[in-house]
Amino acid sequence: MCRTVDVRQAVLAKNDRLAETLRTDLARQGVTAVNLLSSPGSGKTALLELVLRQATERGVPVAAVTADLATENDARRLARSGAPVKQVLTGGLCHLETDQLRGHLDGWLPDGTRALFVENVGNLVCPASYDLGEALRVVLMSVTEGEDKPVKYPTAFGLANLVVLTKTDLAEAAGFDEDAFAAHVERINPGVEVVRSSARTGQGIKVLLDRVLAVCDGARPHQPLLAGDHHSHAHAGADPTAAETS
Repeated sequence: MCRTVDVRQAVLAKNDRLAETLRTDLARQGVTAVNLLSSPGSGKTALLELVLRQATERGVPVAAVTADLATENDARRLARSGAPVKQVLTGGLCHLETDQLRGHLDGWLPDGTRALFVENVGNLVCPASYDLGEALRVVLMSVTEGEDKPVKYPTAFGLANLVVLTKTDLAEAAGFDEDAFAAHVERINPGVEVVRSSARTGQGIKVLLDRVLAVCDGARPHQPLLAGDHHSHAHAGADPTAAETS
């Protein structure tokens, strides 16, 4: 057991070093990376397509990398926005790692890109532990997933710079308790902003893009308590009162 833990910590430490180098290199190029995390079916791809489309319409140079275990379905959907998009197939891994991401960016990321959106594999467990060199980490969940999701996945929500609630047009039908959800988010990540959104109605699209562009312009994003005094993301469950499950 100790050996397993040691190996995992070594892998995460190596990833953190690579992530810090990538973050520095992207900043030197004027690129702000945004890491998008969510469960499968949260509506992440639909929302990202609209954000990319609005950015393109506003003349903001953006690009997106989307990761999945298989298929290029999401890349085709996102490409409809008019933004440059690249699909990453993880070969069975339930998350992206920095060396994978960097390998796909080299020679591809267009010059002048202002914001790079990285749509991580649909999973709130594994991806939460891997820094990808992002300047902004956004965690999304839909109203159909239940208001207690933040306390079930404390590392994911606890390290978020921004939380996005999706499919809000279905909140009433789903019986979603938004007050309970807000309380859970505040417990896990005090002070983090929650953006309400709906890909169907367009709610929250402009707000989300504006938050990203503010960071591009130098605004300091919300700093989660869990992140501590360093940029590196925590690698273990952060909240002793809640356990993560896959």
